[in-house]
Amino acid sequence: MTDLRPFRALRYDTDRVTLSDVIVPPYDVIEPDERAALYDRHPHSALRLELTRDVADQVDTDYTHVSRMLRDWQREGVLLRDRDPAFYVLRQEFTGPDGAPRLRDGFFAALRLEDYEKRIVRPHERTLAGPKADRLRVMQATGATLSPIFMLYEDREDELGSLLGDALTDPAAATATIAATAAGAQAAGVTMRLAAVRDRDVIVRLQEFLADRPLVIADGHHRYETCLAYRDEQRALAGGSDPDAHYESTLVYLANAFSPGSLLLPIHRVIRKVGVPTPSAWRERLPGWSQKTVELGPDPSGDRIRERIGDRIQECIGERIRQALAEHLAPLSQRPAFAADDASGSLQIFWRDRPLGDALMVRILEQEVIGAVFELDAQAIRHGAVSFPKSAERAAAEVRAGEGTVALYLNAMRPDDVFRATEAGEVMPQKSTFFAPKIPTGLVFRVGDQE
Repeated sequence: MTDLRPFRALRYDTDRVTLSDVIVPPYDVIEPDERAALYDRHPHSALRLELTRDVADQVDTDYTHVSRMLRDWQREGVLLRDRDPAFYVLRQEFTGPDGAPRLRDGFFAALRLEDYEKRIVRPHERTLAGPKADRLRVMQATGATLSPIFMLYEDREDELGSLLGDALTDPAAATATIAATAAGAQAAGVTMRLAAVRDRDVIVRLQEFLADRPLVIADGHHRYETCLAYRDEQRALAGGSDPDAHYESTLVYLANAFSPGSLLLPIHRVIRKVGVPTPSAWRERLPGWSQKTVELGPDPSGDRIRERIGDRIQECIGERIRQALAEHLAPLSQRPAFAADDASGSLQIFWRDRPLGDALMVRILEQEVIGAVFELDAQAIRHGAVSFPKSAERAAAEVRAGEGTVALYLNAMRPDDVFRATEAGEVMPQKSTFFAPKIPTGLVFRVGDQE
């Protein structure tokens, strides 16, 4: 069963710091060009607990400095531990890609760790050894879960929606409610409210509803598997397992995958070095696919247009591509379909005249396009032959900056796709999903040996 427990969070004292100055996106979505700015933005930035300022320093650090920082920040009163255990309900309000206002309610809890074989916690992607080794050093140094693992549950009727919404307005929880706007490219523009919920009836209802439901990892596969490794390490040191030991559970954030505010966005692909296929090569290597060309309009990098829009060139290109994808690719979401962009001023839209059904477009793309057209196998992908931009704008920028030859744009997957694949025990291709909005690091920390 899914075993969720309230915990005593370690949190920033909002009388001492402004949350928007210190919370940061999850460490694994921070772009290299964002890292130093987020680190330097505040002397108590949550990034300082997760990463070194410079990427080169990360290889050799053992993160003992993070353990010292945690102690120092608590001694200084920057971080305070809640007196009583709680679930922490988080509301995120933001504008969706379609321009409509959206909100998502979820909550933080301590989750008992379970091996994948039990099918209680279900992964949807493979992990790499390097990131897990790095995160294990953080846990060994601190005994803490600093960045929550983002998990999804299935609640198609939104039975928990009103319960979580009421918790945010409950006078008993109001003293623990705060508001902040996150910073960083992956979290900008998201306004948040956090409430500590200690009402026993609410806690029990949440526990009972989720007890017999599996959880799917949305973000944090490396973190979860690191927690399993740390648990096994601590069990060996203790000479056995203790169900109440802090290392038997970890910090998670849980949200309804079928809530309108749970966005599942596409991760695009950029072919880095293989040349642009000729028109005949596209036709020969994609038998059975239909194709059309969509013009993007005059090149905004031309001299006359450059004079008029100045530094907005990349923004202009991104907007044109977004519009073209919305008009020509999005209507094909129920079929195998993708768009190719070689920075020539037009998009090539490819599709098959048959339903997508239960097939995953990311898998079709990897096999029939990246494999058959560009002749890149799984090993080449793992070694960097393909990049995975999290927005069409960034994919377009990479190609136009000479960092790749062709951008491949996809439609978003559906929550049903993820749950169906994980139910069947399937592992999706690398970088198949991008769940939004992300859960910032710094809203709550869990330091196990202090609970």
